[in-house]
Amino acid sequence: MLLPRRIVSGIQHIGHRVIESVWRLGIASRFFILVLLKSGTSLRRFNLVIRELYFTGVLSLIIIVVSGLFVGMVLGLQGYETLQKYGSESAVGTLVALSLVRELGPVVAALLFASRAGSAITAEIGLMKATEQLAAMGMMAVDPIARVVAPRFWSGVISMPFLAAIFSVMGVFGGYLVTVVFIGVDEGSYWSQMQSAVDFRFDIMNGFIKSCFFGVAVTAIAVFEGYDAPPTAEGVSGATTRTVVTSSLVILGLDFILTAFMFRGVS
Repeated sequence: MLLPRRIVSGIQHIGHRVIESVWRLGIASRFFILVLLKSGTSLRRFNLVIRELYFTGVLSLIIIVVSGLFVGMVLGLQGYETLQKYGSESAVGTLVALSLVRELGPVVAALLFASRAGSAITAEIGLMKATEQLAAMGMMAVDPIARVVAPRFWSGVISMPFLAAIFSVMGVFGGYLVTVVFIGVDEGSYWSQMQSAVDFRFDIMNGFIKSCFFGVAVTAIAVFEGYDAPPTAEGVSGATTRTVVTSSLVILGLDFILTAFMFRGVS
């Protein structure tokens, strides 16, 4: 029995998209390995990375600080309203700290980093390709991957853990402002219960490891999409959109995988 032409066309379209996705994943993996192999220039001439650190890290501080402050304030307010029903409002500091250090700090900071720095990296590299600056470097015997891509990759990897830490610190401070300053929770209970509940190994280090993975993933996606973007205005804009969407999905997927491994059996 022959299948209708519409069903056959749909199956072919799905198969084509799957093959194209697998092919693109292989190209991206090979590009990532190539960036690592050609990172020696960036590490020897570290001033290239430092210059990009200002672009990816320092210029992202405003959105990280403000967002962390308000997320912590919301957590403190919601946590106080919930814990008050059970007479445990003094434990609101523990709720705020663990929520930020374990999950919200690395994840939300990475999402903000992808939307601010990741999209900017993709657009910058894509425009350099569209205006043939990368081709001109190749004609002058300058490797564009070692000179342009690798410094931006390592600046993102380095800056992401610091941004996540700043986000968590500002979140804890925001929770303190709402619960202690405005609501009137005991300040000693807020800080003492937080210090006794937050473990350096299982909470702070795991959050740091998550932010490192997120930094590698987001920056690798950003530089690949920029380098692979078609040299047109539409191509660069599409690559920027793919960077934000793909990075967001990868961050959430990695968060689930890392959480499943890190907190297995932790009481």
